[in-house]
Amino acid sequence: MKAEKVEALWAHLHWLTVLAQQGSYTAAAQRLGVSKAAMSQHIAELERAAGVSLVQRTTRSVRLTEAGQRLVDGLRDPFERIAQSFSSVRDLAELPAGRVRVTAPVAFARQQLVPRIADFLRAHPGIRVELDMSDRLSSLATEGFDLAIRHTAAPPDTHVAWTLCATRPVLVASRAYLRRRGTPATPQDLAQHDCLHYPRGQDTPAWHFQPADARRKAGVPRTTIAVAGPFSANNSEALRDAAIAGLGIALVPDFSAQVALQSGKLVEVLDGWESVGAFSPHIYAIRPYASHVPRAVTVFVGWLRGALAEGFGARG
Repeated sequence: MKAEKVEALWAHLHWLTVLAQQGSYTAAAQRLGVSKAAMSQHIAELERAAGVSLVQRTTRSVRLTEAGQRLVDGLRDPFERIAQSFSSVRDLAELPAGRVRVTAPVAFARQQLVPRIADFLRAHPGIRVELDMSDRLSSLATEGFDLAIRHTAAPPDTHVAWTLCATRPVLVASRAYLRRRGTPATPQDLAQHDCLHYPRGQDTPAWHFQPADARRKAGVPRTTIAVAGPFSANNSEALRDAAIAGLGIALVPDFSAQVALQSGKLVEVLDGWESVGAFSPHIYAIRPYASHVPRAVTVFVGWLRGALAEGFGARG
């Protein structure tokens, strides 16, 4: 094939690598910002030029043929180097610019990220942030995210992780509920209360506590309490709002309860005890390993670390 003919197909080759990564014409077209028809046409033109089928089509997805997979495998590193070279050139600009695609847990994004994002965008007008709010653990490489915010105890070894801030679980209730049912003085008292909790599969709900530092050093042991209540949810905002409504005592991350504690809608209970094992003690920004990180991403991570440096430790 003549060199000029190959050069005319460079965009087609890139689209094939995106199709292989996304697994469907619809997802690949969305990633590239083109129509599904254009996506299909480019791949068909590439197959005609190659003289061999590159893609096996099914009703729900696509799969590469042996020839297609061989082609994509050979293109992966060159296209990555091209992307890195372009990013490094773009970073020479005086102001950081470009799109940062971020995925973050729903509660954290709504409570902590969205209220702060306007300050960042005003300070960096060349950067666009595309935020995906989801509690689903997305594949960063497959779905094209630059960054994930994770509330996790163990960032994956295959990724680079920046610690954004510390966080802690808090046990909270409304003043109206405590007036009606009394304030627990020890973890054992929770057995007599309505406890709003995360469902953990088929396991009997239980909370684990250890005393605060001074009493722990004195040898007071950890304790585990089976809990029950009228409401459970796999979202800390839902548990927080149920606590505000007076339904019971909720165990939630401090970032979800911060505003309600500051406003007095909730108060912290059992502050002489610490919850153990309910949530990770840190929040991370995570991205796949790459030899070059776009400047817009590093600027955004640096801003996040500064914005969250004080943590969420407000008490009612």
